[in-house]
Amino acid sequence: MGKTIRQLSEELKLSKQAINQRINSINGFRSKHTYKVKNHLEIDNQGVKLLANFDKQKRHERQQNQQDKNDKNENIDHILLKQLDVKDQQIANLQQALDQQQKLQIATVSENHRLKEHVRKLSGLLEPSSTTQQQQSNDKDDSLSNNANTSHSKKKNDKHDKDSVVDADKRPQKTHKNKTNNSWWHFW
Repeated sequence: MGKTIRQLSEELKLSKQAINQRINSINGFRSKHTYKVKNHLEIDNQGVKLLANFDKQKRHERQQNQQDKNDKNENIDHILLKQLDVKDQQIANLQQALDQQQKLQIATVSENHRLKEHVRKLSGLLEPSSTTQQQQSNDKDDSLSNNANTSHSKKKNDKHDKDSVVDADKRPQKTHKNKTNNSWWHFW
Protein backbone atom coordinates (compact mmCIF):
# COMPACT_ATOMS: atom_id res chain seq x y z
CA MET A 1 0.00 0.00 0.00
CA GLY A 2 1.12 3.51 -0.75
CA LYS A 3 1.02 6.65 1.29
CA THR A 4 -0.47 10.02 0.59
CA ILE A 5 1.57 13.20 0.60
CA ARG A 6 -0.02 14.22 3.92
CA GLN A 7 0.87 10.92 5.58
CA LEU A 8 4.40 11.09 4.23
CA SER A 9 4.86 14.69 5.42
CA GLU A 10 3.79 13.70 8.92
CA GLU A 11 6.04 10.67 8.93
CA LEU A 12 9.11 12.52 7.61
CA LYS A 13 8.23 15.68 9.54
CA LEU A 14 8.34 17.81 6.42
CA SER A 15 5.81 20.17 4.89
CA LYS A 16 3.67 19.11 1.91
CA GLN A 17 5.53 21.70 -0.21
CA ALA A 18 8.88 20.08 0.70
CA ILE A 19 7.52 16.66 -0.31
CA ASN A 20 6.24 18.10 -3.61
CA GLN A 21 9.64 19.75 -4.25
CA ARG A 22 11.37 16.42 -3.71
CA ILE A 23 8.91 14.66 -6.02
CA ASN A 24 9.45 17.32 -8.73
CA SER A 25 13.26 17.22 -8.38
CA ILE A 26 13.49 13.48 -9.10
CA ASN A 27 13.24 12.81 -12.83
CA GLY A 28 10.33 10.54 -13.79
CA PHE A 29 9.18 10.09 -10.16
CA ARG A 30 5.49 10.87 -10.82
CA SER A 31 5.20 8.47 -13.72
CA LYS A 32 6.99 5.61 -11.96
CA HIS A 33 6.00 5.88 -8.28
CA THR A 34 2.65 7.70 -8.01
CA TYR A 35 -0.92 6.73 -8.77
CA LYS A 36 -4.25 8.41 -8.24
CA VAL A 37 -6.80 7.03 -5.76
CA LYS A 38 -10.09 8.93 -5.83
CA ASN A 39 -9.14 12.61 -5.31
CA HIS A 40 -5.71 12.24 -3.87
CA LEU A 41 -2.26 11.11 -5.03
CA GLU A 42 -0.62 8.09 -3.45
CA ILE A 43 3.04 7.15 -3.54
CA ASP A 44 4.13 3.51 -3.71
CA ASN A 45 6.59 1.94 -1.24
CA GLN A 46 9.62 2.40 -3.51
CA GLY A 47 8.73 6.09 -3.93
CA VAL A 48 8.39 6.44 -0.15
CA LYS A 49 11.85 4.96 0.30
CA LEU A 50 13.24 7.31 -2.35
CA LEU A 51 11.66 10.33 -0.65
CA ALA A 52 12.78 9.18 2.81
CA ASN A 53 16.36 8.71 1.57
CA PHE A 54 16.23 11.88 -0.53
CA ASP A 55 18.56 13.78 1.79
CA LYS A 56 21.02 10.91 1.83
CA GLN A 57 20.80 10.60 -1.95
CA LYS A 58 21.30 14.36 -2.44
CA ARG A 59 24.20 14.32 -0.01
CA HIS A 60 25.72 11.37 -1.89
CA GLU A 61 25.22 13.18 -5.23
CA ARG A 62 26.81 16.34 -3.80
CA GLN A 63 29.72 14.31 -2.51
CA GLN A 64 30.06 12.63 -5.88
CA ASN A 65 29.94 16.02 -7.63
CA GLN A 66 32.47 17.38 -5.17
CA GLN A 67 34.70 14.37 -5.75
CA ASP A 68 34.40 14.86 -9.50
CA LYS A 69 35.32 18.54 -9.07
CA ASN A 70 38.26 17.59 -6.86
CA ASP A 71 39.45 15.04 -9.41
CA LYS A 72 39.09 17.62 -12.15
CA ASN A 73 40.99 20.18 -10.06
CA GLU A 74 43.71 17.62 -9.36
CA ASN A 75 44.01 16.94 -13.08
CA ILE A 76 44.23 20.66 -13.75
CA ASP A 77 46.80 21.02 -10.98
CA HIS A 78 48.80 18.15 -12.45
CA ILE A 79 48.69 19.71 -15.91
CA LEU A 80 49.73 23.10 -14.51
CA LEU A 81 52.61 21.54 -12.59
CA LYS A 82 53.81 19.86 -15.79
CA GLN A 83 53.60 23.20 -17.60
CA LEU A 84 55.55 24.86 -14.80
CA ASP A 85 58.24 22.19 -15.05
CA VAL A 86 58.49 22.79 -18.80
CA LYS A 87 58.69 26.56 -18.26
CA ASP A 88 61.36 26.09 -15.58
CA GLN A 89 63.39 24.00 -18.00
CA GLN A 90 62.98 26.64 -20.71
CA ILE A 91 64.09 29.36 -18.30
CA ALA A 92 67.11 27.27 -17.29
CA ASN A 93 68.04 26.78 -20.97
CA LEU A 94 67.67 30.51 -21.63
CA GLN A 95 69.78 31.32 -18.58
CA GLN A 96 72.47 28.93 -19.77
CA ALA A 97 72.41 30.49 -23.24
CA LEU A 98 72.64 33.96 -21.70
CA ASP A 99 75.62 32.88 -19.59
CA GLN A 100 77.35 31.51 -22.68
CA GLN A 101 76.61 34.74 -24.54
CA GLN A 102 78.11 36.80 -21.73
CA LYS A 103 81.22 34.59 -21.59
CA LEU A 104 81.65 34.95 -25.35
CA GLN A 105 81.22 38.71 -25.07
CA ILE A 106 83.86 38.91 -22.33
CA ALA A 107 86.23 36.72 -24.35
CA THR A 108 85.69 38.91 -27.43
CA VAL A 109 86.33 42.10 -25.48
CA SER A 110 89.49 40.71 -23.92
CA GLU A 111 90.69 39.46 -27.34
CA ASN A 112 90.04 42.91 -28.82
CA HIS A 113 91.94 44.53 -25.97
CA ARG A 114 94.85 42.11 -26.43
CA LEU A 115 94.93 42.77 -30.18
CA LYS A 116 94.89 46.54 -29.62
CA GLU A 117 97.83 46.24 -27.25
CA HIS A 118 99.66 44.11 -29.79
CA VAL A 119 99.01 46.70 -32.51
CA ARG A 120 100.28 49.48 -30.21
CA LYS A 121 103.44 47.54 -29.49
CA LEU A 122 103.99 46.88 -33.19
CA SER A 123 103.37 50.50 -34.11
CA GLY A 124 105.69 51.55 -31.28
CA LEU A 125 108.39 49.30 -32.72
CA LEU A 126 107.87 50.65 -36.23
CA GLU A 127 107.96 54.35 -35.31
CA PRO A 128 111.28 54.33 -33.43
CA SER A 129 112.91 52.22 -36.11
CA SER A 130 111.75 54.58 -38.86
CA THR A 131 112.81 57.57 -36.75
CA THR A 132 116.13 55.87 -36.09
CA GLN A 133 116.59 55.22 -39.81
CA GLN A 134 115.85 58.86 -40.61
CA GLN A 135 118.20 60.02 -37.90
CA GLN A 136 120.93 57.70 -39.14
CA SER A 137 120.52 58.95 -42.72
CA ASN A 138 120.58 62.55 -41.47
CA ASP A 139 123.72 61.79 -39.46
CA LYS A 140 125.37 60.33 -42.59
CA ASP A 141 124.45 63.42 -44.61
CA ASP A 142 125.73 65.66 -41.86
CA SER A 143 128.98 63.77 -41.54
CA LEU A 144 129.51 63.82 -45.29
CA SER A 145 128.76 67.49 -45.55
CA ASN A 146 130.87 68.21 -42.47
CA ASN A 147 133.91 66.44 -43.92
CA ALA A 148 133.58 68.18 -47.27
CA ASN A 149 132.81 71.56 -45.87
CA THR A 150 135.20 71.60 -42.92
CA SER A 151 137.92 73.49 -44.64
CA HIS A 152 135.49 75.85 -46.32
CA SER A 153 133.70 76.47 -43.01
CA LYS A 154 136.91 77.36 -41.22
CA LYS A 155 137.81 80.00 -43.75
CA LYS A 156 134.30 81.40 -43.72
CA ASN A 157 134.11 81.42 -39.92
CA ASP A 158 137.38 83.30 -39.62
CA LYS A 159 136.19 85.92 -42.05
CA HIS A 160 132.77 86.12 -40.36
CA ASP A 161 134.36 86.66 -36.95
CA LYS A 162 136.39 89.56 -38.25
CA ASP A 163 133.39 91.11 -39.98
CA SER A 164 131.16 90.71 -36.94
CA VAL A 165 133.62 92.58 -34.73
CA VAL A 166 133.71 95.45 -37.15
CA ASP A 167 129.94 95.37 -37.67
CA ALA A 168 129.28 95.46 -33.97
CA ASP A 169 131.01 98.80 -33.73
CA LYS A 170 129.22 100.23 -36.79
CA ARG A 171 125.71 99.14 -35.75
CA PRO A 172 123.36 101.86 -34.67
CA GLN A 173 121.93 101.62 -31.20
CA LYS A 174 118.36 100.37 -31.13
CA THR A 175 115.84 102.32 -29.15
CA HIS A 176 113.19 100.34 -27.36
CA LYS A 177 109.68 101.65 -27.96
CA ASN A 178 106.74 100.74 -25.78
CA LYS A 179 104.88 98.23 -27.86
CA THR A 180 101.32 97.34 -27.06
CA ASN A 181 100.58 93.70 -26.90
CA ASN A 182 98.19 92.92 -29.77
CA SER A 183 97.44 89.35 -28.81
CA TRP A 184 93.83 88.30 -29.20
CA TRP A 185 93.26 87.76 -25.46
CA HIS A 186 94.09 91.36 -24.73
CA PHE A 187 91.08 92.64 -26.64
CA TRP A 188 88.71 91.81 -23.84
